[in-house]
Amino acid sequence: MSTQPSQTAQSDSELSPDEIEAMIKEYDSESNFRNLLGPVAILVTIASVTLSLFHLYTAGFGLLNEVMHRTVHLAFVMGLVFLVFPRKRAEPTAAIWRSSILFAAFYLFLIFDLFDQLPDSTTTYVFSAAMVGLTILTLPIKGRGKASHKIALRDWLFAALGASFSAYLAVFFKDIFIVNVGEPRPQEYMMGLIAIIMTLEATRRTMGPTLAYIGAFCVLYAMFGPYMPGILAHRGYGIDRIINHLFVGTEGIYGVAVGVVATYVFHFVLFGILAQMSGLGQLFIDLATIIAGRQSGGSAKVSVVSSGFFGMISGSPIANTVTTGAFTIPLMKKMGFSGRFAGAVEASASCGGQVTPPIMGASAFVMTEMLGVPYNEIILIAIIPAAFHYLAILVMVHLESKRLGLAGMSSDKIPQLAAVLKRSWHLLIPLGVMVALLLMQYTPFLAAFWGILLTIAFSYVPLFAHKMGNRDMDLHSVLTPRRLVIGFEDGAKFALAIGAACACVGFLLGITTLTGLGFKFSAAVVQLAYDLAAYVTALDFTGLLSEKSIALFFGLCLVAIACILMGAGIPTTPTYIILASIAAPALTEFDVPLIATHFFVFYFGVLADVTPPVALAAYAAAGLSRADPMRTGTTAFRLSMGKALVPFMFIYAPSLLFVDFSATEFVLALVSGILAIIALSAAYIGYWGRDLVLAEKILLTLAGLILISNSWIAITIGSLIVVAILTLAMMQGRAKTA
Repeated sequence: MSTQPSQTAQSDSELSPDEIEAMIKEYDSESNFRNLLGPVAILVTIASVTLSLFHLYTAGFGLLNEVMHRTVHLAFVMGLVFLVFPRKRAEPTAAIWRSSILFAAFYLFLIFDLFDQLPDSTTTYVFSAAMVGLTILTLPIKGRGKASHKIALRDWLFAALGASFSAYLAVFFKDIFIVNVGEPRPQEYMMGLIAIIMTLEATRRTMGPTLAYIGAFCVLYAMFGPYMPGILAHRGYGIDRIINHLFVGTEGIYGVAVGVVATYVFHFVLFGILAQMSGLGQLFIDLATIIAGRQSGGSAKVSVVSSGFFGMISGSPIANTVTTGAFTIPLMKKMGFSGRFAGAVEASASCGGQVTPPIMGASAFVMTEMLGVPYNEIILIAIIPAAFHYLAILVMVHLESKRLGLAGMSSDKIPQLAAVLKRSWHLLIPLGVMVALLLMQYTPFLAAFWGILLTIAFSYVPLFAHKMGNRDMDLHSVLTPRRLVIGFEDGAKFALAIGAACACVGFLLGITTLTGLGFKFSAAVVQLAYDLAAYVTALDFTGLLSEKSIALFFGLCLVAIACILMGAGIPTTPTYIILASIAAPALTEFDVPLIATHFFVFYFGVLADVTPPVALAAYAAAGLSRADPMRTGTTAFRLSMGKALVPFMFIYAPSLLFVDFSATEFVLALVSGILAIIALSAAYIGYWGRDLVLAEKILLTLAGLILISNSWIAITIGSLIVVAILTLAMMQGRAKTA
């Protein structure tokens, strides 16, 4: 997204726009672009704008057939990745060398294995020798290049090969998918091997090695199935079968992940960038300041509300954190919040944008595709969980403000609603139309198409207003042809990393369908959960505990841990796709509704962005607040406890997701959920009218956890404990004040 803060933000920020941009690049690998100059910059601009125009045209006038649309998209993405993204370091570290050698060994293994499968010919020898040479070039020999305008010769080669394997499918579409369907030729296997290598290299370049390791492991798992232990064992597959499965068709690289990026995600990324360039981000900050600025600890509440608004159109928690945090974090520190707490508030609130309707980042579109649920229903389902998340943050911010005795923002720093609307009313129309189209069940890409066109059109309102004598509107927000080219270029660039990542996720999806990996993981989780439940019920002398309910609890905990670990350092969308394919099936074994399982893994996957030791959003916020990154990450995780509790709530009470809806269950879960959030917030902050003692914090924590149950007895006991402690503390606090 746009990294330029508003004028208001610049005046209060401790960082310059260049420093903010550098910080986003440091913490957000998806935004780490080269600073290109000269003919190369022109070439990249032309290719990027072409890609954006291709998606804009197809969104409004009809998509190509499924395979062709995805291959055209990925040809541009893979070609641009190696030109736009630099190699990570000028001087390779030992860790980079180890990683590169491991991947090179993996590539050589695939090359020689495929060599045995191909017919003995000169072409086979030349191709294999060329692939060995390509493998050598992937090593960080003579440095890894710098983030500058210079592009190494090897990167040009990688770009050509990255674009070639998708272009090959597009050019020879008829021969591959109609004439010779089911009978791949040697050249298909050769291009498939190039596809595997270049996809892993593109993923390493944009996301780091973690996701690429997962992709490589999946390929090895498919090959060495007979040697796997216990339940993970399977028959095993040759490299020819694996390449055919991953490369030809829509089961692997060109599967649902790339399909969603090519048909949904790209358009909303482009809309978000153009909307920010037209001034929507500043409007959100102004509205948030009006809503929450006068309250106790107003600057922190402005951070929560503005990050929620901004997160609705932002696809990146880190970009959201830095862009809005440049304005809110210095204000919070000036009002009296510690740097650690200020950074944690911004990081936690920014990650909430990923679960906030109507856009919800990109994962909601993937969920729609995987579940077959209309997007307008996904929006409805997400409302209550998102509200719980922000309620938890706001309650903790409020309690911390009261504990510190902080007042609201001064009146001179709070804009007037009439003036804001007079200046920016036109920015709400494109967003409103787009949301209305989504709710009316038009396709998401058509809604984004009209949102983009209306954003461009209404950005010219200030120009006409100035001609009519209204000088209040900002002419810098007009999307002139030059700024429009920049927006289209940025839109394509911000979609590159997620495109490469989703192509790599296709490895996991393809291998899962080929080997049944998802069912094997599910069986292992279910078995372990029931084993743990058996130990617990064996100690139950009352006979009140149900083995199935205890097993469900352990199953949820195991899947939650797997989600947080899997999501560490990987963007939300690929994280969700991986977890929905591997972890979610485990919960269906406990008769949990399918949509509840997907929301469960989605929420815990998002939580990884503020979970140490890889809490990237929190580390970015710590850079702005000048606080300790690890302590900021720990605080952000605690502030995000609403997001950690909510998944358990809607598993035990699916009515919160409007699934198997029961009014009684819904009201009970809503009330107990709010009470649980208040209890845990008070316990964490240690304040409720007065400072709480350790025993009260422990009791409130236990009672808050009990309240997420669906048992009337447990909810009653937990409610009585919470109400008693909080009422007593409030009365004593008022008496002390009097």
